[in-house]
This record gives sequence, C-alpha cells and structure tokens, in this order.
Amino acid sequence: MSKRILVILGHPHGESLCAALAQAYVQGATEAGHEVRFVDVAALNFDPILHHGYRRIQELEPDLLAVQQSILWAQHLVFVYPIWWGAMPALLKGLIDRIFLPGFAFKYRENSVFWDRLLTGRSAHLLTTMDTPPWYFRWVNRMPGHNQMRRTILGFCGIKPMKITNFSPVRYADESKRARWLEQVRGLGRKA
Repeated sequence: MSKRILVILGHPHGESLCAALAQAYVQGATEAGHEVRFVDVAALNFDPILHHGYRRIQELEPDLLAVQQSILWAQHLVFVYPIWWGAMPALLKGLIDRIFLPGFAFKYRENSVFWDRLLTGRSAHLLTTMDTPPWYFRWVNRMPGHNQMRRTILGFCGIKPMKITNFSPVRYADESKRARWLEQVRGLGRKA
C-alpha cells in the first residue's frame, strides 16, 4: 500500500551525509511506489526566529505555508538531520518553531491544562547522524534531542508512532560504511 511521505532535510549544508541519506530515502520510497515530497530546510526563504513567542503569530512566509501544506498532505514524516550539541541544528528548530503553531499542530483547550493534538494520524521516522557513539548518547547523555522530538514536539502534536535510526560515529565511518548506510536508508524508504 503506497503512502504519502514528506522527507525533511534539516542539515544546513546540501552536500552532507544527511543530504545523501535523505536522497537515498526518497529514492527507495519512490521505487516502492510511494508518493514523496522533499523539503530542504536550508533552501527555504524564511526567518527562523519566533520573535514574539505565541503572543503574536508572525505572518508565515510562502515557503513555510508550503511546508505546512505538505505536512497536512503527508501520512508519514521523515526528518533527516545531524545531532549537534545533543539536538537538532538551529535551522531545523527554527522551522519547527515557526510552523508547529497553535491552530495548526495543536490547540489548547479553554480553561484547561490539556490540549488537542492536531497532527494525529501521521507517523514519523528520524534519521540522525552524530559523532557520539550510540551507547554514550543513550546512557550518558540520555538522548536529549531524541526525547525532544519524540515527546515534546511530535508526540505533543499527535504524531506517532515514531522510529529513530542513528548513524554514528560519522567521523570514523569510511566510504564502505557510508555506502552501507545509504543502502540501509534506501531499504527503509522501500519499506515505509
């Protein structure tokens, strides 16, 4: 059964390993007959700073409106990005700050501490790269960036289930290991 998949590249450099992983996922998913849209956050024209918090919503630039429409269209979201200082790059966080807004991604209930999750019905997969060994990131660092995405962003908005695939440590990965990672991601795209 084919799915509508949105792949979001959150690395600010277009010739990164993350960019190659994102393209491999797109290739695999397309080969499997899925409908795929691709967003390169670095290529978008937008201000990543949420200047007024939620007191006053900034007008969304056309690129951000298009990303919101693609999120509404998608059944499955794939985020591809590096883990820097324990979490996602600032540019990807800026995208999330600007578009995962009240009324789009969630809605607070009147006179209540609870909220409605407006993006329910979608799943997600995070493909992350890092130099930190996976065991260290999990047991010593406690996976701050993964917890942020799983619980306080995607889960908060109703996106689940969510899978995470880590590729690390990148700095010691030779070309053959990188080639295996790319083939693994093509396979993930085919099985989406």
